[in-house]
Amino acid sequence: MQMKSINTLQNFVLMRQKDYTDRLRSTEQDRDSIEHEVGLFVKTCRERIDFLTAMIEKEEIVGHPRWFSGRAGSSGNADMVAHQHGVVLILSERLHSVTALFDRFRAARFQEAIEKSMPRWRKGEKSKKSNTWADNQEHGKEEASIVQDLKQDLLEEETHALQVELTNLLDTAQETERKMIEMSALNHLFSTHVLHQAQQIEKLYQQALDATENVEKGNKEIRKAIGRSNSSRTFLLLFLFVLPLALLFLHWYN
Repeated sequence: MQMKSINTLQNFVLMRQKDYTDRLRSTEQDRDSIEHEVGLFVKTCRERIDFLTAMIEKEEIVGHPRWFSGRAGSSGNADMVAHQHGVVLILSERLHSVTALFDRFRAARFQEAIEKSMPRWRKGEKSKKSNTWADNQEHGKEEASIVQDLKQDLLEEETHALQVELTNLLDTAQETERKMIEMSALNHLFSTHVLHQAQQIEKLYQQALDATENVEKGNKEIRKAIGRSNSSRTFLLLFLFVLPLALLFLHWYN
């Protein structure tokens, strides 16, 4: 059931890849909606995996796994617990691979946002300089002082417009950088949690294997003890049977 949910998440991410990475196919609001849906999906899958892990640990202490119906001995329970730990480990790794795939798409989106916010003032500056030159040529015939004033005013306007655009660009870049840092921190935290969870599951899986081996050794010792008990019982019965015969023979002989 959990693997089916993770596969559904992966199919959703791949299906919406072009809509998310291509800004011509969708708006920023649509992208935010896709990112929100993926985040909710990942959170739900993570909570279900944590719930399964907690349930396995609880049932391992009680000693009665409930994932499958039927009864089994101690060796069967240990094998079942080891199998369950392996399943949870596979689910965690599968979910981590899907989140890593979407993180690559999200990084591409932020890179595109940074490139989109690059200044476009050079083209406008070139056009303004061309118009200024034509105006200077036309008004230069009339009066040189007026041309100088116009050039100075135009230069001040261009400088102010450039300062405003650069300020806006800096604010956009800082905001994008802040979001990237937050996303990187969240991704690192999630990756660390998944790695720690996988290490715990591997440790529990190894403990379950050791418990299975101990149970098998115990069963062998029990069978050996039963065999020795049967041998002792046979010898005792034989002794009790021979002793009366010997006594009767001695009594008859006397």
